[in-house]
Formats: sequence, C-alpha cells, structure tokens
Amino acid sequence: MGNICRSPTAEGVFRRLVEEHRLGARITIDSAGTHGYHTGVSPDPRAARIAAARGYDLSCIRARKVEANDFRVFDYLLPMDRENLGYLKALRPTDGKAEVKLFMEFSKGFSEREVPDPYYGGLRGFERVLDMVEDASQGLLIHLLRNYLDSADEASAQAPSNIP
Repeated sequence: MGNICRSPTAEGVFRRLVEEHRLGARITIDSAGTHGYHTGVSPDPRAARIAAARGYDLSCIRARKVEANDFRVFDYLLPMDRENLGYLKALRPTDGKAEVKLFMEFSKGFSEREVPDPYYGGLRGFERVLDMVEDASQGLLIHLLRNYLDSADEASAQAPSNIP
C-alpha cells in the first residue's frame, strides 16, 4: 500500500537477481504502492536492514504511488496481497496491457499467496517477507526466461540454479 516494506524489498531482490543473470538491459523493475502515504520516502529502516544483511541494497528506492501509465509501460503489476490486487484491478485503465496477478503466484516454496505486511510487527516479520520475496523472485525469473526472453537472452544469462 505505502511502498516502504514489501514492494521495495521485492524490487531490491529481483533487481539483484536480474543483474546477476545479466538481464538488466531487458527487464525494467520498479515498485509502487496503491496509496500515496509515503511518496518520496526511503524503505522502512527495518526492511532495509534485513535486506542489507542478505546483500540487497534498497537505498536508492523511494516510495511512489501507482499511476495509470504503469499499466501501459510494464508487462506485470504484481501486488503482495489480495487487497492491493483489488485496488490495482480497479485502477486499471481500459488501454492497460499489464498482467495483474499476485507476486506469490510465482513462488515454488510457499503455499501462501499473500505476502504479510510486516509494518506493525517485529524483525521476524521482515525476515519472513524477505524469505517469501526471494522465493517468488526466483520463480518470476524462471517464468520470464521460459516464456518471454529470447534464446540470445537465455544464452547470455546464467540460469538460476533451480531451473531444471
């Protein structure tokens, strides 16, 4: 919602994964919230600290609100929970091309389909979010490699180790 916990964590994790596989020139990554509560603000310090402990840098990320043009520019808008999924579906312009689905639909290791909001909890909630985001990010990259990126991209990218 506010774009300071879950979504910036996902942006940082997926950005590093994409860069590690040398796909940064082909994949644009950005996070946004459905509400403008924290526009221009850095990620929650707890999210940044937990991410940094695992080697993810969230320092350049600033909260922003989803815009109608995001549905035209991006191929996917991936909310963290059903409430935000509903907001995005309601915001979708008629000419929007982006596929809107839950981020955790790409997860292979978690049965949950919603990433819980850790904002009002302790550090363990932020660690859990990071665990879930790492897993779904791997699944998203596998999905993109298998379905959208051409053979030249696949040849230049190091496939994630869990791609069969």
